[in-house]
Amino acid sequence: MAFSVSPTREGTYGAYALEDDTNGARAVVVPERGGIVTRWRLGDRPLLYLDSDRFADPSKSIRGGIPILFPICGNVENDQYEWKGKTYTLKQHGFARDMPWEVGDQSTDNGAALTLKLASNEATRKVYPFDFEVGFTYRLLGQSLHIEQQYLNRADEPMPFSTGLHTYFAVANKNKLKLDIPSAAYTKKDETGHHSFDGTLDYSQDEIDIAFGELQRTDAVVDDLGARSRIKTDFDDAYSTLVFWTVKGKDYYCLEPWSAGRNAMNTGKNLTILEPQATRTFRITLSFSHPGGMG
Repeated sequence: MAFSVSPTREGTYGAYALEDDTNGARAVVVPERGGIVTRWRLGDRPLLYLDSDRFADPSKSIRGGIPILFPICGNVENDQYEWKGKTYTLKQHGFARDMPWEVGDQSTDNGAALTLKLASNEATRKVYPFDFEVGFTYRLLGQSLHIEQQYLNRADEPMPFSTGLHTYFAVANKNKLKLDIPSAAYTKKDETGHHSFDGTLDYSQDEIDIAFGELQRTDAVVDDLGARSRIKTDFDDAYSTLVFWTVKGKDYYCLEPWSAGRNAMNTGKNLTILEPQATRTFRITLSFSHPGGMG
């Protein structure tokens, strides 16, 4: 069989391996640890970075794989926001990446696919007073990883949220990266001014944490000239922002589609408002290739 979904392990956690034997593609999903994809590889080439020590420590956020951002992306000011006159405390990137997800359907009909679900509970309602159900379907097909998401508002009032993916791509030499980002300017974290973007960044900085807005296309391409490879991120028009983040001396860069920017729960800018009992679908596809003529 070309496609398979099978139980495996990621450290001490139970996990699921999605495999496409036609080209040696494999992805690993860990429901208990935030529903995260920890690994995606083609043959012997790892496409994602993972800090295994941080992953093994449940008290720490994961650096690596594809953490899920919900119900906020980035942070809200002072980790607080107001809703209907009440103040709530919500930490950076929300809680979805720290919670266990429930395993749902599995399929090998059109790729290797696994669905995970996360529902509101007493703990989530203390920091986010809404009833919801989120479903993520990971589908490995060929050289692409498709991530389809469904957000259901189970309450009788509108539900505000933002969502995103914090993908850690593996890279050996960041100076060999060529970025095709569909925006001409970016904003640095904790700044308001805009900086023009010509496709290059200074990787000698200790940290790069920048957000691109006013996106002109629904895809972004990163060529790794050192590895002679390309990663394309396709996203639907629900995503308003692309965040690029990396730290000096670490073998990763993050390219993160966000539906709304920082502090959106307070500002309302680009916030998704889901009507009662309504469902909204978001889609992101990550694709690997070897472009011809790459030096």
